[in-house]
Amino acid sequence: MPATSRKEPAFSIGIEEEFWLVDRETRDVATDPATGFLKDCKAELGDQVSSEFMRCQVEIGTKICHSAADAREELTRMRSVLCDVAARHDMALLAASTHPFAHWDSQKHTEGERYSTIARDLRTVVERLLICGMHVHVGIEDNDLRIELMAQAAYFLPHLLALTTSSPFWRGRDTGLQTFRLSVFDNLPRTGLPEVFGSWAEYRRHVDTLINAGVIEDGTKLWWDLRPSDRWPTLEMRIADVCTNLEDAICVASLTRCILRMLYRLRRNNQRWRIYANMLIRENRWRACRYGSTDADNAGLIDFGRGEIVPYADLLEEILDLVRPDAEHFGCVAEIEHARRILRRGTSADRQRNIYNAAIERGVSPRDALVEVTDYLISETSPVRTTSI
Repeated sequence: MPATSRKEPAFSIGIEEEFWLVDRETRDVATDPATGFLKDCKAELGDQVSSEFMRCQVEIGTKICHSAADAREELTRMRSVLCDVAARHDMALLAASTHPFAHWDSQKHTEGERYSTIARDLRTVVERLLICGMHVHVGIEDNDLRIELMAQAAYFLPHLLALTTSSPFWRGRDTGLQTFRLSVFDNLPRTGLPEVFGSWAEYRRHVDTLINAGVIEDGTKLWWDLRPSDRWPTLEMRIADVCTNLEDAICVASLTRCILRMLYRLRRNNQRWRIYANMLIRENRWRACRYGSTDADNAGLIDFGRGEIVPYADLLEEILDLVRPDAEHFGCVAEIEHARRILRRGTSADRQRNIYNAAIERGVSPRDALVEVTDYLISETSPVRTTSI
């Protein structure tokens, strides 16, 4: 029986985004970025900016935010700094989960004990990790509640992924998928959907088994699509592609926050969302990778209650209706309803593919068409673009 007297969680949000550093002349990723780039970024952003596994990547993380407006201000400020500093070092910032034509086998990983250990342990599997993502942290202070909501929220992970797809190209080829990122990431151990645990203690027993065996150092080496953060009292949604457009990122972060509060409201009323088997959710996860939020033939996700494939647009409306009270509570109705705009104009993956196909139809070479896609991504990544979308 839920403890109805328990104080409502903060449901604060934090957003982490990973970006490519791109050579302005070639539009390829910057294999060896200027040594002063990260130093200059840290001079303005401090610990909110850090290196990533590949040298051609950079990551930012917001402060703890209590509103969508706070998160927007944080991302705008940090993206602006990165764009400006990159330009000073003859580079550009690019937000997409795969670069349109970069090759993994010519990249170098960042120096440091953590990255060197990962490279040594995972070898070629991690050398192929030329991907970027977006992580959304939602503050839930109670350990057992985090575990309980994690099991229920897994159902919605494919729905969130479908709104963020930004990785249709890999090594210069159209993969036919809306997001190829997870096809690469899933080759790592301890990835995919989270396990279902009955309590925080049960979760810790399993993690400690791997730690005591010397397999992992801590819970940060669990790279699930949704996990309890090992550093903060948050649930961390990790399934999303990084959003090229900043407003898309705010939308998905707000929707994640509202879904978790909706599940908490059910619990408060002695109800809960049904926990479905991972084999079923994995099917929707694949469908989100393949089709995203498009309305193409055979697209859509499975509604397990109806036992049939339903167009994504219909499922989105149901979710928006479910979380409307929570969006009103947080003052982010406009932010979650931005999801309808994403469907109308397409995700980053849709737009990348449209630009590429239009260039090919004009007689442009495949390589130059990919350069046009890259230029679009660079332009759209800049936060000054968000007001015109």
